Amino acid sequence: MKKFSGLYRYLLGQDIIAPSDVVAPSMVDMANLQMVHTRDYANGIMDGNLNKKKLRRLGLPWSKRLAIRSRLAVQGTINAAIMALQDGVAGNLAGGTHHAMADFGEGFCVFNDVAVAIEVLQQSMWAKNILVIDCDVHQGNGTAAIFKDNPHVYTFSLHGEKNYPFKKPPSTLDIGLPDNTKDDQYLKTLGDALNTIFEDFDPDLVFYLGGIDPLEADHFGRLSLTNNGLQQRDRIVIQKVTGADVP
Repeated sequence: MKKFSGLYRYLLGQDIIAPSDVVAPSMVDMANLQMVHTRDYANGIMDGNLNKKKLRRLGLPWSKRLAIRSRLAVQGTINAAIMALQDGVAGNLAGGTHHAMADFGEGFCVFNDVAVAIEVLQQSMWAKNILVIDCDVHQGNGTAAIFKDNPHVYTFSLHGEKNYPFKKPPSTLDIGLPDNTKDDQYLKTLGDALNTIFEDFDPDLVFYLGGIDPLEADHFGRLSLTNNGLQQRDRIVIQKVTGADVP
């Protein structure tokens, strides 16, 4: 997608990152991918033989390029998680595909990169208790469904209540916000929720999905955050996590 290369060029142009800060991933190993996704679905994406129903649900036309990009994005999140454990913080310019379920994709999400990274880390015993903070305007239904029976993964979703997905499997903590929620209400709700989470759960690692679709300018998001409010949101999350000395 052009947005990923565009984001990379923007960050370079603003001197936020240097080329030496960026590590290009390889494609995720199919065995790691299948820690979360069924063999039939993973192979169907790679071979291009998904049925029409699953393709419609995915919302994207299949291409070999899409399949390759999706595997690259997953490995990018795995790499970022390992780097964060070593260095304290890291990120992936792609990824965040939180609608993908074990046996199908939806909402333009092919593979659930965060879920695969969590499984790799837990099965390799690099991290035990993992927190997912998802502030995309759409509830992270795929991540919630995948980890519903895993007590060592805490899934938190702060989203628009009336927005997609309309069937929302329960996260560990879901907070659905009304349409047109503005900065003050959003930020107070987020801060209170994070305080509660860190009182109840002691994570070894945090994944943060910081979607920009709560912005007022995003008419599909249906919330009303200003640019400053969105920056404060990210600052609240980062300060809470780093203040707890958690990567």
